[in-house]
Amino acid sequence: MENSSEHVQHAPWNKGVIVSQKSPFKLKEIWAIRVRLQLQHRVRELAMFDLGLDSKLRACDLVKMRVRDICHGEHIAPRATVMQQKTSRPVQFEIT
Repeated sequence: MENSSEHVQHAPWNKGVIVSQKSPFKLKEIWAIRVRLQLQHRVRELAMFDLGLDSKLRACDLVKMRVRDICHGEHIAPRATVMQQKTSRPVQFEIT
């Protein structure tokens, strides 16, 4: 029988694998996502996707945004400023 004090060593999940930052979407991939969202009539997800591309914000900052952050009354503002959670710096971006 094995003693409970023996530990089994597992190889690290990234041994021999080059781990780095994910590459950005290619233009073809962006349009493929947009078309799928439009065909499925997923307006909210399409708006969030476009806002994410415009602002280049992290997902945590994007989902914390409120309608009042980008709208003034019934009009969408041409520019918006959002405070980043991680860096505590304001980010200004155009809304297309």
